[in-house]
Amino acid sequence: MKRKNIYNPESTESVNDRKIFGGNPTGIFELNNIKYQWAYNLWEVMLNNTWFPKEVDMTRDVNDYKNLTEAEKTAYDKALSQLIFMDSLQTNNIIDNVNPYITSPEINLILVRQSFEEALHSQSYAVMVDSISTNSEEIYELWRRDMMLKNKNDAIAKNYTQLAEDPTEANFLKACFANQILEGIYFYSGFAYIYTLARSGKMLGSAQMIRFIQRDEVTHLVLFQNLINTLRKERPDLFSEQLKAEVIEMFREAVALEMEWGKYITQGQILGLTDEIVQQYIKYLADERLTAVGFEKLYNVTNPIKWVSDFAKFNDQKTNFFEATVTNYSKGSLSFDEDF
Repeated sequence: MKRKNIYNPESTESVNDRKIFGGNPTGIFELNNIKYQWAYNLWEVMLNNTWFPKEVDMTRDVNDYKNLTEAEKTAYDKALSQLIFMDSLQTNNIIDNVNPYITSPEINLILVRQSFEEALHSQSYAVMVDSISTNSEEIYELWRRDMMLKNKNDAIAKNYTQLAEDPTEANFLKACFANQILEGIYFYSGFAYIYTLARSGKMLGSAQMIRFIQRDEVTHLVLFQNLINTLRKERPDLFSEQLKAEVIEMFREAVALEMEWGKYITQGQILGLTDEIVQQYIKYLADERLTAVGFEKLYNVTNPIKWVSDFAKFNDQKTNFFEATVTNYSKGSLSFDEDF
């Protein structure tokens, strides 16, 4: 694969000739002529979702964190450290590793917005760490000392570095699936843990922050699912039996890794999150992501913690879910079933 030219005045490519990759764009963002309407629709949703981390009230979390049990505190720190890594990775991955090969300006648009949002999430975690920790460096350096976390980070990054080192069409498509897995599976056990604390009346500011982060992640997940499904139509040759087998193995590895991680951070000591519940939830998420991109379910399980979805909803923004002070956010919303 070739990286796109950022300025290409010799191009005569028409809007109907645009491709997700392998096209010949001029470099001009001519957004009055759109081929991938789903991308521009998603751009507008992302704009409407604009929010600012420092406006989330973290005051109560300061005392809540001090009163957490040691098991709860340890799990919170590990979950937060993992989220910090994943958003840091995505900020660079989207801009440096994925976007350079995308030759559709409307898709370039939403990838740039996604990278901005990932950076915003990094600021969100900094606000959370500064609010609850007397030693912020301890959480940021956890990945160096915790080998379980380090090994998980290495496994996640592996599929991204494969594209960087060998930019083939097949590796690009696999990187799209890797992004879908990251956005739609890996983030969710960390989210579910913090929501579990909030369900018990603890760390409500953190849960509020995660709600805004998760709303962004839903758009990122929809972005990559649409990329995959569009490529399935435009380039069915890429979806070989070998590629499909590799994708299934990627999902199986992700599920195994995330189940192990969930068991590790909860240690069977977090009320409402038994090992069995965590494992079933992750399998459920994997099935949801697979069917969204035309694959069969692997596990055929139901969602064991449906209440988590209620924490992530923004159906009524006039009444803040956690009775916090933030009320001035845009009212954009998006469901997994949104058709673009």
